[in-house]
Amino acid sequence: MPRLPHRFRRKIRAAIAGILAMFLFWFFVIALMPYRRELRSAVPAGTAACDPQFARDMAGLYGSPIIGGNRIETLVNGDAIFDAMLSAIKGAQTSITFETYIYWSGHIATRFCDALIARAQAGVTVKVLIDWAGGLPMDDGLIDHMHERGVHLRMFRPMRPRTLSRLNNRTHRKVLVIDGKTGFIGGVGIADVWQGNARNPDEWRDTHYRVTGPVVALMQNAFAHNWVEASGEVLRGPDFYPTLHPTGDTDIQMVKSNTGSRNEIHLMFMTAIAAAERHIRISTPYFVPDKIAVNQLLEARARGVAVDLLIAGKNTDSFLVRRVSRLSWRKLLEAGVTIREYAPTFLHAKMIVIDECWASVGSANFDERSFRLNDEANLNVYDAAFVAEQIRIFETDCAAAQKVSLVDLDRMGWVHHAQNAVLGLLKPHL
Repeated sequence: MPRLPHRFRRKIRAAIAGILAMFLFWFFVIALMPYRRELRSAVPAGTAACDPQFARDMAGLYGSPIIGGNRIETLVNGDAIFDAMLSAIKGAQTSITFETYIYWSGHIATRFCDALIARAQAGVTVKVLIDWAGGLPMDDGLIDHMHERGVHLRMFRPMRPRTLSRLNNRTHRKVLVIDGKTGFIGGVGIADVWQGNARNPDEWRDTHYRVTGPVVALMQNAFAHNWVEASGEVLRGPDFYPTLHPTGDTDIQMVKSNTGSRNEIHLMFMTAIAAAERHIRISTPYFVPDKIAVNQLLEARARGVAVDLLIAGKNTDSFLVRRVSRLSWRKLLEAGVTIREYAPTFLHAKMIVIDECWASVGSANFDERSFRLNDEANLNVYDAAFVAEQIRIFETDCAAAQKVSLVDLDRMGWVHHAQNAVLGLLKPHL
């Protein structure tokens, strides 16, 4: 077969290169671009968080009712968290639904795999949803083993042509529901780094929560919403949505964010900060706020509200996040915000407490990725006793943290600050 003339081959190569360039432009600019922000400026100060009107505002604004009759228990660090979750899985009678961002290989991954398979073999319906990106380190053998032994396992948004436009939109939710009656939510993933009791850098510091009562149906909804996308199956029936009776007296609201729709978590956090009168406490491993969030905290300080930030220190899983986090520190420190870096190990606990009457716990970090790219799930708890417990935990963590000062920032050279500014271009994706 005769070869095409050189000029034609050049044109064909140029055309192919042009098509590839257009594809890459589309992928990096469109697929990786965060969704727009609804807010254009900080939310003005409004009804105080301890005023009953605040709860009515939050329920109306975010389309999620505040449901009474619940019980929520705080589980601190991996040993307590994993024991409670595995015990609940082993006791399941009808269904297990489990959504997580991280599922890596290792000892705890095998324990969960074996426990899930055991219940599937006993006739319990077991459905597991793992984020494709967060589950990349997972051993294929574990996946195959669960598939072969009756666990309905799906990966959320794997790299396929139909998912490329949303490849940067991950599910960061951590929700486990047993029999539709008991739910777990918080920060832990399934990996050995969460084992132990935060005694050293090899044992991460985290918090999870066990919940019973009517609000568990909304936790199930958070799983079902992403399960239908991943599997095409609509979850129905008493195995997943049984009749739920009161188990306590705690009022709880479920708020979840869904990529491609409103930035519910961002809006909710800003609304809550605007309601603070006395004290804002934020614990987050990744503090990479957008300008609106920074201004929201600055406006709280201008009202005389104390602001305490507890973030990960040198023991972190992301050098880039720690560097970029510093871009906002000077403004915050000059306004009187207290910033502490947790010292003993990697702090992965996520919590926002407003005054002494409201707390939000779950998977969301105080960063642009959680605000604009991830699917997240948080519980807003309207209960003074629960909030007091979270404040005690927060203060205990602060006692093991190092306070940051303006002098610390001044010690960093201009090259360091310039590097941080360049890295800041990646803020939404970190």
